[in-house]
Amino acid sequence: MSKTTAALECAVAEVIANRAAPDERQTARQRAGTDRAFARILQLIAPRIRHFVRQYGLLQHWDDAEQCCAIAVHRAIEAYDPTKAQFTTFVNWQIRGELQSLRFRLMTDQRPSAKKVEATTVSLHQTAVGPEGEETALEALLVDEEALAATESAASAYLARAATECLIEEFVKKGRTAALDQLRRQQPKRQLAKLQAEGPRLKNSMLGIDPQEIERIEDKFARDREILLQRVFGEAELQEELADPGITKERIRQIGKRASKVMAELAVSNPKFAVMTDYATGKGKPRLAA
Repeated sequence: MSKTTAALECAVAEVIANRAAPDERQTARQRAGTDRAFARILQLIAPRIRHFVRQYGLLQHWDDAEQCCAIAVHRAIEAYDPTKAQFTTFVNWQIRGELQSLRFRLMTDQRPSAKKVEATTVSLHQTAVGPEGEETALEALLVDEEALAATESAASAYLARAATECLIEEFVKKGRTAALDQLRRQQPKRQLAKLQAEGPRLKNSMLGIDPQEIERIEDKFARDREILLQRVFGEAELQEELADPGITKERIRQIGKRASKVMAELAVSNPKFAVMTDYATGKGKPRLAA
């Protein structure tokens, strides 16, 4: 065993000895010992790393090759079994594998298919001359012509969905309020006066209304909201039956038609949706509601 091989075995043994016990964190002393031993290993195999980098033709990509070799050494230490082989032999195969993978990723022009078309590998960080004669990196000259259109399309779809959901919520809120007001008006005045005299005044304005009637109204508009969301954003033909097994398709169509009319009126009359009206009528730039 040569001096280098023996020194490598000692350094690797030190890294292994400084590993934390299962279910425990590595102490500061152990981390320092690991870093010191790992640096010693890289120093001992540095000539071997330079040899392999030259052998694989990666001198122009030295920084990447050096990082790959460090990763290879780390993996070799993690998987090393002293009873099966010497570390100097085991680490060679790890380094070769990492450098081969790096060459495959970076030097695609070495493949037979690339040689046929005389392809050449270049770095995106390589300096080039811009349209106005300035020096810039190649990556800055790459332009995705579809990026702007794709971004605007996604943003429009997101805003349209948000606005539609808000309109549906306003429709449900308006319908619920109108239904509750109608229930209040239907209460006999004598019964309402008696309830007010017997108990404290309630802030929720539900005095004298049957709780079951209130629950029925809540269920109705929760159903309508589900139907509208499914018709606008889901597969209407497949989802209509899921909303309420007891409701017909014709009734669902009527709910959608009535809701569309109310939401169109809300979009015009409610200041919250002024931005939609401005955009539709083309009155200057769209503005956000306060």
